[in-house]
Amino acid sequence: MSANGLHIRVRCARPAFALEVDLQLPAHSITVLFGASGSGKTSLLRCVAGLERAQAGYIRIGDALWQDDAKGVFVPTWKRAVGYVFQEASLFEHLNVRGNLEYGLNRLRGAKQANLLDSAIALLGLESLLQRRPDQLSGGERQRVAIARALCAQPELLLLDEPLASLDQPRREEILPWLERLRKELHLPMLYVTHAADEVARLADTLVVLDKGRVVQAGPVAQVLSQIDTPITLGDDVGALLEARLTERDTRWHLAHVSFDGGSLCLRDTPRALGEAVRLRVLARDVSIATQAPHHTSIQNVLPCVIEAMQGDAHPSQLLVRLRCGQAVLLARITARAADALQLHTGMAVWAQVKAVALVG
Repeated sequence: MSANGLHIRVRCARPAFALEVDLQLPAHSITVLFGASGSGKTSLLRCVAGLERAQAGYIRIGDALWQDDAKGVFVPTWKRAVGYVFQEASLFEHLNVRGNLEYGLNRLRGAKQANLLDSAIALLGLESLLQRRPDQLSGGERQRVAIARALCAQPELLLLDEPLASLDQPRREEILPWLERLRKELHLPMLYVTHAADEVARLADTLVVLDKGRVVQAGPVAQVLSQIDTPITLGDDVGALLEARLTERDTRWHLAHVSFDGGSLCLRDTPRALGEAVRLRVLARDVSIATQAPHHTSIQNVLPCVIEAMQGDAHPSQLLVRLRCGQAVLLARITARAADALQLHTGMAVWAQVKAVALVG
């Protein structure tokens, strides 16, 4: 993949829906397409794969031009170096796991084929499953096989269309660590469709928010999630992402300390190594605001901040407050009554009290 990244410009007009998107995306990262049902996420993926032909389309993946209607270029799906993972694993029921994976290798030969197969098996942890048939696998195992099969095609781009949507919560928790491993270890661009906030927080490098077929927000995931005026609908899952580093352990109280550009936080201990980069999720509902430094409180995480913006929330009784802590941003959800009583305003120095912090990546 060239450093040029991905340039996707598509327009699809239908009687009740129009998709109009123009995106420049990084070359080596996971871009999550997020939005309500019917916002155009899957339609965009199908256009990129060539399963649906966009009008006035332009799709370039690195140095490979897959569509340019101005020049009469349209590369059919079977010639595009793309791996596609659907909601359902769609494995071949008459083949075992190894047979399904080998099917994905049909474009390769010899030692290169064997090396790619071994790498996909190791990356998705499939060593113990190779002789099983699909009906002997859990939902999470089936999806891991489907992803490995897509990787065996040696794609330049991996498309994942809500791969966890058909799984129950335990199976979702089973497969999310493997998807995180893909994010950390593969230098392969991915377009990942979801409407689940936890998948956005754990997997996204870049976040694209679609609404009624158009891009309403796009950029680094932490930046997009910290906007309080975005039409992205997360409900109780509104919050901020922090990039931090594990700096200390408190073995007496089984706590870990993480530092970021804006302060430090403590949370439950983790087996992560000291010095390791981590991703934290702080929900707005877990952040309160004090106008004076708090004392004699059970909340251990207190950070000096400045109010950067305030905006009405979905319910008129509540406000979302954007807090600047060094170079980092936190969000707090408070009542409008509390904001009035404390006389909060933009530019005001306050203290953020963080009740809970989740380690998500």
